[in-house]
Amino acid sequence: MEPTVNAAVSPHIFEVDQENFETDVLQASLTTPVLVDFWATWCGPCKSLGPLLEKLATEYNGAFRLGKVDVDKNQELAGVFGIRSIPTVILVKDGQILDGFAGALPEGQLRQFLSRHIQPLEGDVDEQLEDELPPESPEQAINRLQQDIAAEPDRLELKLDLAVALAQAGHAAAAEAELNALPANLSTDSRAVRLRSQLDLARSLEGTPAMDVLQQRIHANAHDWEAHDLLGVRLLLGDDPAAGLEHWLLILEKARDWNDGQAKKRLLAAFNTLDDAELVGRYRRRMASLLF
Repeated sequence: MEPTVNAAVSPHIFEVDQENFETDVLQASLTTPVLVDFWATWCGPCKSLGPLLEKLATEYNGAFRLGKVDVDKNQELAGVFGIRSIPTVILVKDGQILDGFAGALPEGQLRQFLSRHIQPLEGDVDEQLEDELPPESPEQAINRLQQDIAAEPDRLELKLDLAVALAQAGHAAAAEAELNALPANLSTDSRAVRLRSQLDLARSLEGTPAMDVLQQRIHANAHDWEAHDLLGVRLLLGDDPAAGLEHWLLILEKARDWNDGQAKKRLLAAFNTLDDAELVGRYRRRMASLLF
């Protein structure tokens, strides 16, 4: 069970409920970003994510505040935000939801998430990070997780972490094997669902042309919908997911029924792979405007 937050000891961490959400989250975010962690005492991944978030809130020393919502005690508040799995984290800034993610991310990815939106206060985090090791590679993460699993075989959430690391290292078959071996409570975790969608998309690229060939095909024929589709997958799984989504929106606009409506199916699958809530929301709205 996560301990109750003691605001006197942790001034940058506080509990959130319906009574204080308006003032301590929305209004307070006009001056200081607020990271809101939806969690529960029975949630295994929450027990690994919660301490990492608290550690970072302490390190950032006021550059953001961490608000914690126990969903069992605040079901209505969780419902307002459509929380379907926990842990789920949202970043509120200037009174608006700016970004978010679901699942227990490792510390390196949490730091990357924060760095996109929050500037550390001068002298706070930089000094503390001077002696830290550089971010671990996917292969290093695999080795670490395998050792952790051997030492703590009952921590089943580590096996999901391993599946994610294997996929990031390009070991799709091994990642899928780990994914298929997960117990029922973890196989429906948001990270497991996201990883399965990523692996399904990756399989669709087996034996297909390289990115430059697909780009040449589109240059020669702007209506080569297969090339648009495959290039969308490569971009989504690469480093430009927004560009990938654009290709499917184009197919949806110009040739909605192509290949039995594949563009719509790709978009829905893509939304399951992305942890950028703002990006997903923006493209969901654009997809809806084309469909309806």
